[in-house]
Amino acid sequence: MSVVIIGGHARMTCEYKNICSRHGCKAKVYTQAVSNLEGIIGQPDLIILFTNPVSHKMAKIAKKKAALHDIALVQSHCGSGSALKAILTSMKGAV
Repeated sequence: MSVVIIGGHARMTCEYKNICSRHGCKAKVYTQAVSNLEGIIGQPDLIILFTNPVSHKMAKIAKKKAALHDIALVQSHCGSGSALKAILTSMKGAV
């Protein structure tokens, strides 16, 4: 399963990727704004949006991309590793 994580804490980028890897997922992580985010996201199976530590522009782009291409989107206020583990566990069979 391919996952794109938008938001979260920059210091947790490697941890997010490790957690996804342990759950059998390939992950891209964007904690800071990048140019052409909508194009970079691609066509993942799941977009995870950590809403607390993210800019409104990045959140808007993620929601638009998910709606436009029928991509599953999960939002979490908390950007912790345990929140990511819970999301991946709950979405394992759904996607």
